[in-house]
Amino acid sequence: MGKGRLIVLTGPSGVGKGTLLRSLLQRHPDLYVSVSVTTRAPRAGEVDGQNYYFVTRPQFERMVAQGELLEWAEFAGNCYGTPRKAVEEKIQQGKWVILEIELDGARQIRKTFPSALRMFILPPSLSELENRIRGRAQDSEDAITRRLTHAREEVSAADEFDIQIVNDNFEEALGKIEVALFKPAAAIC
Repeated sequence: MGKGRLIVLTGPSGVGKGTLLRSLLQRHPDLYVSVSVTTRAPRAGEVDGQNYYFVTRPQFERMVAQGELLEWAEFAGNCYGTPRKAVEEKIQQGKWVILEIELDGARQIRKTFPSALRMFILPPSLSELENRIRGRAQDSEDAITRRLTHAREEVSAADEFDIQIVNDNFEEALGKIEVALFKPAAAIC
């Protein structure tokens, strides 16, 4: 790949960012996904250092105070952030680093790393997003309402990003991400 690059992938919860990212990594294993730091407890099957770095809130606050995070945000009562050192080292090594982060974090990256390519994944509609979130059967009604309210705010910010991709057809959305990453700018539609 040669020159290192930072790529930011953002979009509302339930839009399919994680699924798109997993498929992108299967097709392009030379991409590197940054492992975030979080204050939330590990879920069943999650491995520290692989899925997240799990830390206490005081540890997280120390990392923020010492400038160890490129970006950070609080979401659903937990803090999430991107360790600066690992990302900068990978980029210096010529790696392409992908951050799958929330809107607040993406806005911070625009300031701390303005050369990053920032992509926003949109749902085909808010009603389809609601169907996807409900279909996961992971959240209470209150949590679904909070996610949808937050999603409306996020979707209204899509124009802040370099590229917006609607995930209405998985393969097409994945293809558009690949075009954005690997084709000349003139080829992006």
